[in-house]
Amino acid sequence: MAEPAKSSPLSDLRIALPSLPLRLQEVGRFVAANDYDATTRSMRDLAAEAGADPAAFTRLAKAIGYSGWDELRAALTEARRPSQTSPFSARAKSRRHGPDADVALITDKLEAEAAGLPRISAHAIAEAARALHDAKRIWISGYRSCRSVAELLNYELRLFRAEQVQLVGASGPDDLDLGAFRPGEAVIVFGFSPYTHASVRVAQAAHHAGATLVAIADSAAAPMAEGADHVLLFEAASSPGFFPSLTGALAIAQSLAAVTFSLGGTTAKKRLQNTEARLAATSTYVSEKG
Repeated sequence: MAEPAKSSPLSDLRIALPSLPLRLQEVGRFVAANDYDATTRSMRDLAAEAGADPAAFTRLAKAIGYSGWDELRAALTEARRPSQTSPFSARAKSRRHGPDADVALITDKLEAEAAGLPRISAHAIAEAARALHDAKRIWISGYRSCRSVAELLNYELRLFRAEQVQLVGASGPDDLDLGAFRPGEAVIVFGFSPYTHASVRVAQAAHHAGATLVAIADSAAAPMAEGADHVLLFEAASSPGFFPSLTGALAIAQSLAAVTFSLGGTTAKKRLQNTEARLAATSTYVSEKG
């Protein structure tokens, strides 16, 4: 006889709500309505937004059968992950019907992208940027779809720190770069579910070398974020469409570049001006007609 399908943590929570004390019902409804935030933000931050005592989240978890908030949070995180065999097609929905169905999909997607951006922590990005500013060298890695985001950050940082920024795997096999990580350097890893083995190897190499690890991911439970010095979270899964969203990752990358440049002061500005002069000398850009 086949085993019954395992219920989801959100289903457990919703079924239990009517039997919970009133205050726990309020906290439970908040978690159910903000399950992404529940997987990415600290219990203290969640409590402040919900207007509740942080201990209420632990009591809620125990009331629905979990040992504590950390176990419930891990279950919520796991439930959001797509099947490893069909991470993208499993997200696909049947085509909507109606004269404006396609426009409605685009509108929903744009609204979801915009809603995810305010959830990114500006303070966390600023702290990570200070670590990049202090680093002797900055290594940047991103695989598959995250490669484009890594390349953008690499390009922006090299405009004013060309000798100190390098894309992992840009000049040869990745393993040669992993062996070159050193203490005092920073390693940035981009990733979202499903996570690549390569991103985990980069994170592990950074740990082994004693470098500062900056993980830019869709979940604090991402395997390449484990033990990271800085974890910068973006929302990937809530946007409709067959493919997760990289909008938040792009916003984080550009914010990191902007703050790192600002921290560089006059030295960074001079290097940027030198880069601009070189680009102008080689006629890289089309001249605008007055």
